[in-house]
Amino acid sequence: MSGVVITSGETIEPFGSSVFERSLSRVGVVDVGSNSIRMVVFDGAARSPAYFYNEKVMAGLGQGLVTTGHLNPKGVERAMAALKRFSVLADGMGIKPLICVATAAVREAKDGRAFRKAVEAETGLKLLVIEGEEEARLSAQGVLLGWPDARGLVCDIGGNSLELAVVENGKVGRRETSPLGPFRLQQIEGGKAGLREHIKSVMDGLVEKIGADHEQIYLVGGSWRAIARLDMERANYPMTVLHEYRMSPDAALETVKWIGENDLMALKAQTGISTSRIELVPLASQVLRQLVLSFQPKSLAISSYGIREGLLYEKMPASLRKRDPLIEAARFTERQMARMPGFGKKLYQFLLPIFANEPPEQDRLIRAACLLHDTAWRTHPDYRADACFDNVTRANMAALSHPERVFLGLALLHRYRNSRAASPMAALFTLLNETELTKAEILGKAMRFGAMFSVRDPGEAGALKYFPEEKRLELHLTKTGRALMGEVAEARLRSLASSLGAEVAIF
Repeated sequence: MSGVVITSGETIEPFGSSVFERSLSRVGVVDVGSNSIRMVVFDGAARSPAYFYNEKVMAGLGQGLVTTGHLNPKGVERAMAALKRFSVLADGMGIKPLICVATAAVREAKDGRAFRKAVEAETGLKLLVIEGEEEARLSAQGVLLGWPDARGLVCDIGGNSLELAVVENGKVGRRETSPLGPFRLQQIEGGKAGLREHIKSVMDGLVEKIGADHEQIYLVGGSWRAIARLDMERANYPMTVLHEYRMSPDAALETVKWIGENDLMALKAQTGISTSRIELVPLASQVLRQLVLSFQPKSLAISSYGIREGLLYEKMPASLRKRDPLIEAARFTERQMARMPGFGKKLYQFLLPIFANEPPEQDRLIRAACLLHDTAWRTHPDYRADACFDNVTRANMAALSHPERVFLGLALLHRYRNSRAASPMAALFTLLNETELTKAEILGKAMRFGAMFSVRDPGEAGALKYFPEEKRLELHLTKTGRALMGEVAEARLRSLASSLGAEVAIF
């Protein structure tokens, strides 16, 4: 890996070359954008990094840049205050170095160099200014951190620019940058017609350069996330997790129209989007409209991962990149929170005969569920089932679609409770069809039996055999298993068999 290229042509190695050799160390990134400044601290370098700290300030550095050529004075004040705070916070957390990258506003402003010098003098932080195409590459790498199999076009919108990059086969391909950020669009003359014509002209040029054959578009950036949150509101979508939220092209266009027909402050009140963000939504929505019309994707997906995660991905060894982020996150959670770390793998092996013919995309959910099955044990017993569901559906996990979140959460709910009737999470169950609901229940009841059958290794106590055509579930006990097979264990085994629609036999 060659490192990150900055505007001087210099190549830097983010976090140093040995970050993954000291994977327990916390690493921090500050992203100084045209609109927001964010500090993220990852709790160790890993395939699925945990977020130890995350803070954002809407400084608005790039507001008015096109007109004045300079950074917004009020934005400079807010940015400096935020960076001073971040520097002190990083010292308190023992994070060295704190990597700080700056994008379009600092890159293009006449006083950008002076701002960087002032930041270094007052905070000790050195801002690394990256070019537009490099910004596109890092954002695309952030998407690959969350979606190892991502294939399509990454579109990262900032305050003053829009970056595009092609991702396929775990690599970043063609990259382009454009002046389609909301702050720049505020200066376009000619009213709504002039704005639409300008956006279309620039977007058509991007299509010529990067091609339009991209079925999937991955949307990176706060303005896209705000639009997605509004799409959820319009559609009465039951989940508010933005990462991996999907929109059809028709839905996106309908939401753009809906935004134009509604009062922004009323939408802000309904969704909790900040004032500084909601004010840019109408312009960003026009960019999204033309993006859909020009590129004609089949689907759009929201990514909460971008430049910051891309910097971490930059130093990730190829062997680590190939691992499944979901399984890695589940393993980490088991190590940190389960009573018997390592039991999840044994539970999976014990239950495998029931799920032997599942496709890979389903098998990974079964593995993850087994790893997570005991991570809520400290919760009050009356609330464990709901806590499991809530934790998974809201967890900061990658490579997990919204229906998969609900499937995993429901399986864990049934690990603690036979019935899901009257569940306060029932609205989310609508993201699954009846077959998926049944499969989640079966998995949950299988874990419910296996987890209490033996606290060390259920495989030492017995072996399951499942004959789906004969609708028969068998448990073959060892000597140890006969002693463990009490009436509660048998009741749970029969409940599992019932969910399978099978007869049970114990030998």
